[in-house]
Amino acid sequence: MPAPLPVLAEQADRLVALGLHEVAGLTAGQVRAAAETGAPGALLVMHRDRVRPSVLAPLLSREGRAGFVVEDMTDVDAFAPIDGAVPPPSALYLVHGVERGDAMANWSPDEALPAITAASRTPLLLSEGLFWLLQQPEALERNRCFMTIGSRLRKANGSLDARTPALWISNGTGRDGAARRHAPKVGWCWAGNRHTWLGFASAARRSPVGAVAA
Repeated sequence: MPAPLPVLAEQADRLVALGLHEVAGLTAGQVRAAAETGAPGALLVMHRDRVRPSVLAPLLSREGRAGFVVEDMTDVDAFAPIDGAVPPPSALYLVHGVERGDAMANWSPDEALPAITAASRTPLLLSEGLFWLLQQPEALERNRCFMTIGSRLRKANGSLDARTPALWISNGTGRDGAARRHAPKVGWCWAGNRHTWLGFASAARRSPVGAVAA
């Protein structure tokens, strides 16, 4: 696993440097002030309603290549939190105890979710996984990538779409294109399928920070 997360003040500076405070409708001062009140070791996140995954993915970088969303996931921003993974109703919040879930590699999402909740943990949202990699790119390694099954697409009839979002590294094949080889990638897998190179990212808890509502 990678080294500990940067301190919250550094995380806030990183988000401001990327201009994400403006995307979220916040001031740089609000982001930095929220970071001052947070607990050490936490991940600073902007609410998914303020900054969408489609905006975050291209900001990722690995070996000089920008992140991207797979072409057949045009509805990536419609993936919403499942019950038990709903973020606090604040524009900024903290995610505590983030883990990549390597021990669950070769499990299916359908198998992993009950185990995560039984351990009193919560699966990461796709947006939270993206914020994590913005702060700690080395958390994404070949053969040690992860799914973010806290985000699912709900159909009109109320049932869940069978796709589950994941973050991994492109091989530059197929529609990805050779120019994207080694780039961070937002894709999806079927909820009932297993993959030896995908764990299941989770957190101990989430907590609001700052005074701005989502």
